[in-house]
Amino acid sequence: MDPIVPKNFIQQQIVEDLAAGKNNNRVHTRFPPEPNGYLHIGHAKSICLNFGTSKLFGGITNLRFDDTNPAKEETEYVDSIMEDVKWLGFDWEERLYYASDYFDKLYDFAVELIKRGKAYIDFQSQEVISEQRGTPTRPGVDSPTRNSSPEENLRIFEDMKASLYEEGTCVLRAKIDMSSSNMHMRDPLMYRILKQPHHRTGDKWCIYPMYDYAHGQSDYWEGITHSICTLEFEVHRPLYDWFVEELKDSDYRPRQIEFSRLNITSTVMSKRKLLQLVKEGYVKDWDDPRMPTICGLRRRGYTPDSIRNFADMVGVTKVDGVTDVALLEYCIREDLNKKAQRVMCVTDPLKIVITNYPENSTEEVEAINNPEDENMGKRKVPFSKVIYIEREDFMEEPSNKFYRLAPGKEVRLRYAYFIRCNEVIKDDEGNIVELHCTYDPETKGGNAPDGRKVKATLHWVAESGALSCEVRLYDRLFTDPDPDGHKDKEFLEFLNPDSLKVLGNCYVEPFVKGATPLSNFQFERLGYFNVDPDSTADKIVFNRTVSLKDNSKK
Repeated sequence: MDPIVPKNFIQQQIVEDLAAGKNNNRVHTRFPPEPNGYLHIGHAKSICLNFGTSKLFGGITNLRFDDTNPAKEETEYVDSIMEDVKWLGFDWEERLYYASDYFDKLYDFAVELIKRGKAYIDFQSQEVISEQRGTPTRPGVDSPTRNSSPEENLRIFEDMKASLYEEGTCVLRAKIDMSSSNMHMRDPLMYRILKQPHHRTGDKWCIYPMYDYAHGQSDYWEGITHSICTLEFEVHRPLYDWFVEELKDSDYRPRQIEFSRLNITSTVMSKRKLLQLVKEGYVKDWDDPRMPTICGLRRRGYTPDSIRNFADMVGVTKVDGVTDVALLEYCIREDLNKKAQRVMCVTDPLKIVITNYPENSTEEVEAINNPEDENMGKRKVPFSKVIYIEREDFMEEPSNKFYRLAPGKEVRLRYAYFIRCNEVIKDDEGNIVELHCTYDPETKGGNAPDGRKVKATLHWVAESGALSCEVRLYDRLFTDPDPDGHKDKEFLEFLNPDSLKVLGNCYVEPFVKGATPLSNFQFERLGYFNVDPDSTADKIVFNRTVSLKDNSKK
């Protein structure tokens, strides 16, 4: 195996650990989500980083659910997370774990710390405990029970487990250093009473370990070598190390390494705020295509490759920053440009009758499926006397720079013929309802034998064989690039009222009939779209994944 040239500081640290022979030259990472919500694009970066890093070094990765708070956790979230990880292309194989797998061991370890005089029961309220912790520049104040005997603490801890105390009555704290400059080391909580059934252990427990207490031990018991997490956990690292060091049963130690979390413009990444959007009905559900959730991106038409490429382009640093959502959109355009089947769809139909085309006649013209991949071949598209074009592709009184269809003007129909507009038909209110045009039968395929040129090529759909469809035009959910960054305003004030427009009277060529949900297409001239799961046998529903170009700065 050729030597690995590190591309980021995490890879560099792993190279150094392997060179030093640490942990028997193993690389073993984990992705440890809390099952209290659906994963978003920030989690996707972490998934790619953990699974990708271990693969690079020939190692392995666990999927572990840090399920220590049953009040907020649900099996629904567990199932969705596993689906998302698999959809992104990663496999934890048989290495599926839960923090709840270790509840007995965590309890036994807490008992051991109590016996050593390194943990104690505190009957003070959470508000008093927080006040007594002091500030980074002012030492904390010892709890009145900090120096109580191990025997007394152990008796009470056992009674807590036996449900003899009510929620909020007392907690178990680690006895570390109330004068530490690191607030997390000032006798942190280890256990609290929470009389809630757990999604895996049922009613067995009424006390649950705190995240900081459970996390490092779970890593240790699973043999994790590199605990890769986001930068906000950097100040937690001394506590992580303290708990692991207290295990004292081997020389092996997991190493916590922090990187900057992903922040993207024009969205929010807080699980709490995403949950608020769902619960209060601002979006339809977690998989609403406007959401930054992985399931939302999937439903919108994003591909695993595009998200993995995005994570790679964003890179890994220790500097907090904000990535423009345009980069994510660029990645899906690049991916779908190579893969997506081209078809024609008209979203705001204007009827055209080709007056010199034979009555009751249809034919097929040949269309290219994807000019980026000749192996995708060609398809036959029906053409008939009545066709539809986009309403915006016609102007009755055109400006000088309007080159599309107008009275007396000629345009090319993609893959078909040149047509010329001769008559505009209006209803009693003066609205244009129909155009009468003629076609040049010598221009089949879109070229004129006499060499004449036209300045516009329009997409179209023939009435013969056309499929009725609904098109949902999704835009960014927020009008402000930083909806979460205003101290004097709520993020909800920046919701984009035009983030979804539903077009119900659309026509698409028959090629898409039978397309399965999530199938990707490029609607020529319009953008990239995919089939929504709401589709039925009678009506296909399409979501706009992204426009053909980034128009956000125009």
